[in-house]
Amino acid sequence: MDVLKKLLTLIVLLAITSGVFAANTVRIKDITHYRSDAEIDLIGYGLIIGLDGSGDGKGTQFTIQALVNMMERMGLTVNPKQVKVKNVAAVMVTSRITSAHQPGSRIDVTVSSVGDATSLQGGMLLMTPLSSLEGIVYGVAQGAISIGGFNVQLDDGNKIVNNYTLVGRVPGGGLVQTSPPEGGDNKDLYLTLLNPDYTTASRIVDRVNLKYGLAAYAVDEATVRVRVPDSLAHPNDRLKFMSTVGRLRVAPDAVAKVVINEKTGTIVAGQHVSISPVALAHGNITISVRTTPVISQPNAFSDGETVVTSQSRLTVEEEMARVVRLPEIVTISQIATALNNIGATPRDIIAIFQALKETGALRAELVMM
Repeated sequence: MDVLKKLLTLIVLLAITSGVFAANTVRIKDITHYRSDAEIDLIGYGLIIGLDGSGDGKGTQFTIQALVNMMERMGLTVNPKQVKVKNVAAVMVTSRITSAHQPGSRIDVTVSSVGDATSLQGGMLLMTPLSSLEGIVYGVAQGAISIGGFNVQLDDGNKIVNNYTLVGRVPGGGLVQTSPPEGGDNKDLYLTLLNPDYTTASRIVDRVNLKYGLAAYAVDEATVRVRVPDSLAHPNDRLKFMSTVGRLRVAPDAVAKVVINEKTGTIVAGQHVSISPVALAHGNITISVRTTPVISQPNAFSDGETVVTSQSRLTVEEEMARVVRLPEIVTISQIATALNNIGATPRDIIAIFQALKETGALRAELVMM
């Protein structure tokens, strides 16, 4: 009976996944990450020294205060009111680590000016603690700044700037001192979906179970729990198991969505966007205002002055509306063809999508950026 039950389970899984594999598939590792590999963002406040007169001015009090505090920790007594330096800049230092970063690992860090410095070129970041949101210090950062550009001030007040010089990087400048905590235990692995979706999570479960038996189940739309088989409990076998699971292929699903950036006129629509049958009338109204100068010349031998005025002429041109009946459209290419047929520009398409959403004809989520 057990053999028959397993055989029936395998047949069901094959039936479920047969339609899925016919579509475009991706590797599980490309749409998920192991919870133990979750990234932790780090931040710190530091000072950059050695700038060539391009640091924070005397009006940036927090830079002076930080410099004075550092001097006092080194046994030097300094009066903040007498500190006037232009070769120091206050920066926020950011980076991120995962559980793969063990104590002694090197990470890149990014520095960003928070004062009124004009350039970080040639500066050196002093030792800065890097901590998480909870205040746990995971490492320190220090090193020379690389900004990938330059800022040259000329004698006549002009300047030449190449790239942005107030944000830079310290390659390998971060030193990890504490390992991030790992999620799960030796028996369980947790896959976190980059784009949570119930259908995608279900397909991942089916694919893993097809390969290893009933080893996986979905905790929610964003998490899949995978039980490591007892035969693969050894660290080397467990690593190979994680690698194999990551290479398994599934067809991810996604919510139908149209994203519009009205500032740039960019429209991106997902593959599942569709439009129900609708009639659409589209036309343009062009308003032109033309100004003609009018010169009033006084009579000869008079004390009058020549006066220049303007005469405005308003013209309204209304383009004949193009009425198009759109049948039920189920693919992005059909939507693009229909809109191109009526000569719609990106700005027109934005207005059309908004109107379609209001009427309920757009079967997708509309996101305005």
